[in-house]
Amino acid sequence: MTLIRSSRRRLLGQAAGLAAAVAAAPARAAYDAKQFRIGFQKSASLLTLLKAQGSIEKRLASQGIDVRWIEFPAGPQLLEGLNVGSIDFGYVGEAPPIFAQAAGASFVYVGYERAAPGAEAVLVPKESPIRSVADLRGKKIALNKGSNVHYLLVKLLEKEGLKYADVQPVFLPPADARAAFERGSVDAWVIWDPFQAAAEKQIGARLLADGKGVVSNHAFFLAEKEYATRRPDVIGWVLEAAQAQGRWIAQNHVEAARQVAPIQGLPVEVVELSLRRYSHDVRPIDDAVLVEQQKIADTFFDLKLIPKPIRVIEARLVASR
Repeated sequence: MTLIRSSRRRLLGQAAGLAAAVAAAPARAAYDAKQFRIGFQKSASLLTLLKAQGSIEKRLASQGIDVRWIEFPAGPQLLEGLNVGSIDFGYVGEAPPIFAQAAGASFVYVGYERAAPGAEAVLVPKESPIRSVADLRGKKIALNKGSNVHYLLVKLLEKEGLKYADVQPVFLPPADARAAFERGSVDAWVIWDPFQAAAEKQIGARLLADGKGVVSNHAFFLAEKEYATRRPDVIGWVLEAAQAQGRWIAQNHVEAARQVAPIQGLPVEVVELSLRRYSHDVRPIDDAVLVEQQKIADTFFDLKLIPKPIRVIEARLVASR
């Protein structure tokens, strides 16, 4: 099947729900030296290609390690998987780790993909009278709960002198948001690629504003804390594999799109447009990117979207400092 198929209180409820899930989580799965479990979202092209090619399996098989891939619908669920030890490694956008850390989840940042501000945007219907972000005042805007696009919306509004309270967020996952967008139940949609590219190519959605000059839009590689402490060699090698894959994608957008399209259930031209807007430049985690992540965390706390302030640096593996 194709991938494409107010308010503060709700988001606080989400954060509280994640905190409750963390508190009520079953006993953590025991560390298993013979397994490496990777959490992924099918929309993440880089990991999707690595899975399809089997290169990680081939490398780790020589060490007697069995690789398992576990699919998640979104970042928050993937973070819950890390917290309870059902996966050892995963890839998500900027916001889910912040909500998870505020809820007490156990994970560490191990790598990131460099900025891709053009890979998320506010879209409006092609015939919409909305011509600028300032025109969003009082409008209904669809977005995914606790995702990177939430921060994009906050910063775009701030740039135009508007407050978050000046708009009406409607929290919907991508498939439901697209349906609401198409039937006119919302006035705008804040979304990331490849959903963004699909809406532009398939239904003529008009780009109102993207993240350029406003946000960075990094993506992060995360690891379960105990696994990262015990097997930094495995984590390091997988990051090297991701770096090599990223360099290949950056030089081979068309071929990469041909390989990814059938997996994601999207037309090749949609995937190609999406791929061209990501950097695919994978790097080990560093303090500079965590400083940027801290700004997002501080913004969310100031808006009372997370229940307490956090220090992002505390989710960096001590041995890597």
